[in-house]
Amino acid sequence: MNAVLDAATHDSRRQATRVGEIGGRYDPWLLGSVLALACLGVVMVGSAAIAGGGQGAGPWHFLTKHAFYLGCGFVVAALVMRVELKSIEKNGLWLLLACFAVLAMVWLPFVGKTVNGARRWINLGPASFQAVEMVKVFFIVWLASYLKRYNEDVAETWYAMIKPAMVAVLLVGMLLVQPDFGSSVLLLGITAGMLLLGGAPIKRLILPVLVLIPGLIALVVLEPYRMRRVTSFMDPWQDQLGAGYQLSNALMAIGRGEWFGVGLGASVQKLSYLPEAHTDFIFSVMAEELGLVGVCVVVGLYLLLAGRAFWLGLKCVEMKRHFSGYLAFGIALWVTLQSFVSMGVNLGMLPTKGLTLPLVSYGGSSVLMTCGAVGLLLRVSWEYERAARQVALRRSVGSASAQGVPPVAAQPPVTAVESGVRGSVRGRGRIEPVLGRPACEPALGRAR
Repeated sequence: MNAVLDAATHDSRRQATRVGEIGGRYDPWLLGSVLALACLGVVMVGSAAIAGGGQGAGPWHFLTKHAFYLGCGFVVAALVMRVELKSIEKNGLWLLLACFAVLAMVWLPFVGKTVNGARRWINLGPASFQAVEMVKVFFIVWLASYLKRYNEDVAETWYAMIKPAMVAVLLVGMLLVQPDFGSSVLLLGITAGMLLLGGAPIKRLILPVLVLIPGLIALVVLEPYRMRRVTSFMDPWQDQLGAGYQLSNALMAIGRGEWFGVGLGASVQKLSYLPEAHTDFIFSVMAEELGLVGVCVVVGLYLLLAGRAFWLGLKCVEMKRHFSGYLAFGIALWVTLQSFVSMGVNLGMLPTKGLTLPLVSYGGSSVLMTCGAVGLLLRVSWEYERAARQVALRRSVGSASAQGVPPVAAQPPVTAVESGVRGSVRGRGRIEPVLGRPACEPALGRAR
């Protein structure tokens, strides 16, 4: 009898070891869409910045820097993809504190850097880093961990829902001082979307939104340059050489593209007519050179990336992996909202905002942190696939054990030395299966 128990214990340990050795798989659709957008970005930055970006730089200056930042971003993504999500979840509070720290650092002497009247950058010597790009990723990680811990409370109590909203408002307040109105609205949109997907009733979200909208409108009306942007996007041709200069040139570039574009590298507007052609208005250059067909391909790639991330988040939540699911939701919301705003600005649907096109536009801070977020998404897909395979293996083992049949694929072959006593005799001449052995197997010994 002891031999039977020893054999059972040994086999169960071997089975547990095999379950623990199961690995995951990175989502190929997610990875493919990211690589396609990154490659497209390299091509379009090289084309749009051929005139030196209007800053007197050489023709390959921005392309070289963008390729360097993208390479560093791939390294960051590769490192993030190797970290267990539970370790990241445990440090959610520290990441939130880091958000406030980096936003405060921009005001330190010799650390913060002012560009075009906005103090948004941290001086790193030969380069600078935009603090808000780190805040987007870190805040999404913290909010995902919060929603996982207080999932039921968020759906039932006002306090649990308002708490993360107030944290977002504090971060937005620090952003508005810089000032950075576009990123502030983006952060509020991500917060509202994650709370809604995290179980907060839409009726309770309406009241905070109604309270915030008048405040945002007041910020636009009371700031003259923001008001000029709003009025100029409604009719950019009224002041074509003034407030409507960027948008009017962007619309001319899009109009020249027609169906199939003027050809890669043949854009005219990028030749110092369209400001920030390699950053905020790179979508207009793509529309001019690649036409409507190229624009549809770009939009399709973003839809594939966001749709796959939302699908992944839904599957994780269904599997009770709430942190992974909410993290995927948050990154998907970020990419969707930012790409929509960037394209909307280029098309004249929204007022001009300094938001880049994720993975495509030039910008070291944006590229690095977007790659880091993509690394988190791929890690979510890997751990979800691993968990799904482990569940499938356990189910196959349980089903086979219930039927008295050994799972061939899941359980390793048993040697003669390891087999030991596999049957026991109960009653007279009756052989019972032990550890999934068939009932017809002869016993090696007789029970006493």
